[in-house]
Amino acid sequence: MRIVESFSPEDTYALGQIIGKEAIAGSVYTLVGDLGVGKTVFTQGLAEGLGITEPVNSPTFTIVQVYEEGRLPFYHFDVYRIGDVSEMDEVGYEEYVYGDGVSLIEWANLIEEILPVRYTQITIEKDLEKGFDYRKITICEVANGKEEV
Repeated sequence: MRIVESFSPEDTYALGQIIGKEAIAGSVYTLVGDLGVGKTVFTQGLAEGLGITEPVNSPTFTIVQVYEEGRLPFYHFDVYRIGDVSEMDEVGYEEYVYGDGVSLIEWANLIEEILPVRYTQITIEKDLEKGFDYRKITICEVANGKEEV
């Protein structure tokens, strides 16, 4: 487990960039955090790290947005609005997540039962005592539903 402190949206974006540059084909990242913590900013940084230059926004109403212009395809999921996990079949979830691109799943806690065996969980949390823009970002590898130590 790794904890990164972000003191600004720029810090959060930069961390996303680093992770995007390090991402390999088949990488799956889950992104968990309350509304307004910076999930989209992080995702935009990750996309830039993959070499994607087009605007990246949260696909809240389409569930998945596909970007193919970077060094690897990028599949950005936002599952906040799904009513049932079976809806993920309709968007081609398995083709993306088990494909040769990089997947990032916002609100992944809502579809835990279909997450792959291995993924990287990224949790972003506010701590207003440390400032309005402060974020604690926890990155941990998960295998078989358990955090690796």
